[in-house]
Amino acid sequence: MVLGVEILGVQIIGVLFSLFMIYYSFLHFKRKEFTLKEFGFWLAAWALLILFAVFPKTLEPLAKGFGFARIMDLVIVVGFIFLIGVITYTYTIVRKTQNKIEEIVRKVAIKDAEEKSIKK
Repeated sequence: MVLGVEILGVQIIGVLFSLFMIYYSFLHFKRKEFTLKEFGFWLAAWALLILFAVFPKTLEPLAKGFGFARIMDLVIVVGFIFLIGVITYTYTIVRKTQNKIEEIVRKVAIKDAEEKSIKK
């Protein structure tokens, strides 16, 4: 026990994971792969995870307000909702990119075919 607070292994894992992800996000920001807004979003997300890992009781009023018996139930449901949202967003981005690539390939193929027909 530290300062009258019992720290569980899952809390330590949550804090260590969040610290690693803050560092990972910072690396992407430094490489100019994240904008300042994106880095700020991820920094806030990982800081919230640290806060909730260290002080899980802060989620208790929210869990009770939504009718969950335990905080862990709330965390699992919110995690699934977040993952579904991220997967859907990622799918739409990949699909847009795929359509753009198909359009570019089509234009290049038409241009090459026109050049070959002109040479004949």
